[in-house]
Amino acid sequence: MDQSTIPLGGPARSPLQPKWWHTATVYQVYPRSFCDSNGDGIGDLPGITAKLDYLKKLGIDIIWLSPIYKSPMDDNGYDISDYRDIAPEFGTLADFDQLVAEAKNRGIGIMLDLVVNHTSDEHPWFLQSRQELDNLFRDFYIWRKPAPDGGPPNGLKSSFGGPAWTLDPATGEYYLHMFSRRQPDLNWENEKVRTEIYDMMNWWLERGIAGFRMDVIDYIGKQADRELVKDGPHLHDYLQEMNAKTFGSRDILTVGEAWSATPGAALLYSGRERRELSMIFQFEHVTQQWDAVYGKWRPKPFDLVKLKTVLSKWQLALSEDGWNSLFWGNHDLPRAVSRYGNVSGYHVESAKMLATVLHLLKGTPFVYQGEEIGMTNVPFTSIEQYRDIETINMHRLHVEAGLSPEEFIRGANENGRDNARTPMQWSAAPYGGFSTGVPWIEVNPNYPKVNAEAAIRDEKSIWNHYRKLIALRKTHPIIIYGEYRSWLDQHPDVFVYTRTLDRSWIIVVANFTPRDIALSLPTELAINGECLICNYEPVHMIGETVELKPYETFAIECK
Repeated sequence: MDQSTIPLGGPARSPLQPKWWHTATVYQVYPRSFCDSNGDGIGDLPGITAKLDYLKKLGIDIIWLSPIYKSPMDDNGYDISDYRDIAPEFGTLADFDQLVAEAKNRGIGIMLDLVVNHTSDEHPWFLQSRQELDNLFRDFYIWRKPAPDGGPPNGLKSSFGGPAWTLDPATGEYYLHMFSRRQPDLNWENEKVRTEIYDMMNWWLERGIAGFRMDVIDYIGKQADRELVKDGPHLHDYLQEMNAKTFGSRDILTVGEAWSATPGAALLYSGRERRELSMIFQFEHVTQQWDAVYGKWRPKPFDLVKLKTVLSKWQLALSEDGWNSLFWGNHDLPRAVSRYGNVSGYHVESAKMLATVLHLLKGTPFVYQGEEIGMTNVPFTSIEQYRDIETINMHRLHVEAGLSPEEFIRGANENGRDNARTPMQWSAAPYGGFSTGVPWIEVNPNYPKVNAEAAIRDEKSIWNHYRKLIALRKTHPIIIYGEYRSWLDQHPDVFVYTRTLDRSWIIVVANFTPRDIALSLPTELAINGECLICNYEPVHMIGETVELKPYETFAIECK
């Protein structure tokens, strides 16, 4: 990537209006797996409240909760049956209000997961919708007559496998579901649907939340008859309307999940004059590693050059407008240190390296629960150990298509969603200190060594490295607003980038391999300054050649 026009050490301008969430760090909690307060094996809201001091000590500003609404849990809460109530296994509205209040007392905001592309098939709207063809709620969902042969209206496929249409015998029509058949898609073309959603959003905003993460928000503008699912023609009209009628006048954080997003689309979502969202989650750095036929179930080998290309592309595209979200993992992705690092020989070193590379980029970092202690993928051996509906469905479909069961399990152990959903490892106590009862999904067997209690005690732990990175962002404007430039783009093993603001600059160097590397640097990168952070011994000066240890990383600031 030719960035020769970008000066090193020269003045860098920041046209962005500062926002409180520019310096913030977000922590994602998967409530079912975070902390169980009552011994039923399922995490809950009082359990989250009990761990607020832990998150405060880490330096977290915002907690994003995966869905806590009332739900039959076909997809672990992403199938909502009541948008204004709490799932009983998680607690009550009173528990939620207490969590918001206790978090606020610690300077932490609560961000909810907004799931409005679809509901549960047990939601009252859908129960009414399927009663008869002329029901007042029929048009809340997307119903179509069968094809001439009696089959589905068209060839749309569900992201969880199989057709995206299910026949409802009572009315003889098909309803659309882009995910589970128990997650019927809402009809956003219906103004009454949008009004109900906006009213619900305002109801939660009045309870004092700090923002929304918006599930598959790029789907809401779909046009099913055209088989157009993502980025429909009215998508941004809906988001601008949502902004105007709900959060636009409030100083909150809004993040849209958009698997289809390009840099150009990201500026539509988050451009400062667009009046839509604060930022989006884009997944190009994730999907580039998937197989063309079997997707994530047969992942490609890790390619650092391709990863650097994608990260740099997004850093540059949103350098003067919009804003980047920064993340390695979430509830749908594998554990970062298992995917990009090395858990067998350099667990701590590689986890710290990944954290450094991510948190010193321009954008808002998102930490997924357990990432800060280096939690790893689960070594499941059979499909019976999985709980994720996507994994179970895809196992059946891919094995029928010719993938061996053993190869599927290997792929699931690398990329399946349950890797992120095993219980948080708090201590070396039974079940990792997550619960006094049997957890809903098995605990990773490495919890006696990988746990928060041990990490907090160890000054050189992954946890304390994260804590330092989070603190650096609050005290160094160059990390927030400095201009980004990448170097040695075609180097297969090392990531080098600089951040520049006014006459100060930072260089970040990271070895992505388990080997010692002698790295030759351009002469203009020779630096003598302050070592902000490292995962071996502090490095204050580098010349044209740098000797890097396995997974070594450091950042040096020169003023």
